[in-house]
Amino acid sequence: MTSPTIFRSPEARARIAEWFERFREKIPVPARAREVSTRFGATHVLVAGPEHAPPLVCLHGALASSAHLLPELGPLLARYRVHAVDVIGQSVKSADARLPLDGPAYAEWLTDVLDALGLASAHLLGVSWGGFVALRMAALAPARIDRLVLIVPAGLVSGPVWQGLTRVAIPMAIYRAFPSEQRLARLVSGLFSTHDDMWGPYFGDAVRSYRLDMRVPPLATPEALAGFARPALVFGADDDVSFPGAKLVARAKVLLPRAETELLEGCRHSPPTDDAFRARLGERIARFLGPDAAAPVASPGLAAPAA
Repeated sequence: MTSPTIFRSPEARARIAEWFERFREKIPVPARAREVSTRFGATHVLVAGPEHAPPLVCLHGALASSAHLLPELGPLLARYRVHAVDVIGQSVKSADARLPLDGPAYAEWLTDVLDALGLASAHLLGVSWGGFVALRMAALAPARIDRLVLIVPAGLVSGPVWQGLTRVAIPMAIYRAFPSEQRLARLVSGLFSTHDDMWGPYFGDAVRSYRLDMRVPPLATPEALAGFARPALVFGADDDVSFPGAKLVARAKVLLPRAETELLEGCRHSPPTDDAFRARLGERIARFLGPDAAAPVASPGLAAPAA
């Protein structure tokens, strides 16, 4: 379950820690860091948004962090008390524990986090690998979730093997062994919908710094999710080679009978990282989460530094 480190070297860890701080500087509102204890190890959380607003717990994707996710949440940061949790085993900020993919471990870990945060229940949002963790929570501790939001989640469908190899796995292996700007551009083009001066270079460093977790999350089953009856909102991306969007939203409707679904057109696995998309996605999620959110305030400047 645990490994000495999820990084290839102390220098690799330091490099990713520096990136965490660079992404944290992009958070457009004040964000407070917390560390909570769980049975699997220490877990880091960034907390932002109005103090008395409804709680929204957010889980980032693989090889990312709370600091990567918060700047992408747009208007949600003005309406909810957002708890962005650094997923254990997938972030430089939490314990180096690789949890079993089957069984209750991820739900037990997230239950410990919610208990430490004093949250009997909360809205839960998961992206990619974080979506898989959220599905484990929905299966094993459904009463802790008010409403569920999944963005290109792992654990619902699998993608075509050959396309996955040619567009992601092989370019990643070649770049990791023989890094160059050209090879990084090929790798990024298979995963990212837009290009900017932060995400591409970061991903290149992450691929070379982490001991990559190549385990494939098991797919959720109707039996596992039979006890989850809360509303859900599921986004798929139409050009996602990892989790094909049309297939993903179709299966979400089967597994989550109260799910609303949306297919993001022109998107690869990583959705756009521009202001217009953040605003549109955030408004759509806020409408789904309901009218109990804090009243909207003037949108924070997206370039403003975090406190």
